[in-house]
Amino acid sequence: MIKTSIKCPCAAAKIRSAAFTLIELLVVVSIIALLISILLPSLSRAREQARSVVCRSNLHQLHLANTGYALENDDFYVRAAFDLFDGFGGKNRWHGVRLSAGVDPDPANNTFDPTLGPLNNYLAEGQVKQCPQIVHFITDGSQNAFEAGCGGYGYNGAGVGSRSFIDGYCDKAMRTSMKTHEISNPGQTVMFADCCFVQGQGITTPYIIEYSFCEPPYRVDLNTSSDFAATARTIPSVHFRHLENANVSWVDGHISQEHFAFSHPDYDSGLLDKFTVGWFGPDNNSLFQP
Repeated sequence: MIKTSIKCPCAAAKIRSAAFTLIELLVVVSIIALLISILLPSLSRAREQARSVVCRSNLHQLHLANTGYALENDDFYVRAAFDLFDGFGGKNRWHGVRLSAGVDPDPANNTFDPTLGPLNNYLAEGQVKQCPQIVHFITDGSQNAFEAGCGGYGYNGAGVGSRSFIDGYCDKAMRTSMKTHEISNPGQTVMFADCCFVQGQGITTPYIIEYSFCEPPYRVDLNTSSDFAATARTIPSVHFRHLENANVSWVDGHISQEHFAFSHPDYDSGLLDKFTVGWFGPDNNSLFQP
């Protein structure tokens, strides 16, 4: 007896229906690509905001450290650069110490060691933390020796870390800082902020480096004519790296996000568009003057 096998057409139909057609696959891939394109900007912005939160925490720690320093140093805030006029800029900064007071052939001698800074005993990990958003900073020692070690933060060296607004920009002013009670409006006086320095003059590919001073919009030169002091711009150093905002620590301890307002009128517009450096607030020195 010959047995014949009979295939059920229903089973074959089920097998065929379990597979995707090329058109269906293309539709699914297109939907996934669309969702990714929608979500990526949101994820990127969330990552930027998270970095900004960490940065504000770093600035808060710097404020606490400077306050703790003042409590143990006869009410004086840390000096920004007390030997700035020695050699080619001195060996000491609020954030570290270097071996050479001038330009040395060995970049290691020019680079500030952040583990030797005067605030280190008041910081949780013994040195200034880096802003997580300084991913574009040049870190090579030969190019970044100028103020390396400050973490991308600038100190109000004119109005808090020295007495430049009282004695003018001079050696005497840099040797002493302001006392806590001498800041007349702590809630409206900058202590630290996101900062950088643009290296662009005569350079084919401009870049930015760390810079440890938060410069006011105008020079503080009380030993010159008042007209000059009122009109001479400084080189901008406030870095608006957090979605065009800069984080700022004020003398009273609060932290704020400040939006870019203006820059040097003669500043290269290409560099400004690329790095966004300038100032926030009014076009005067009121937020830096104690």
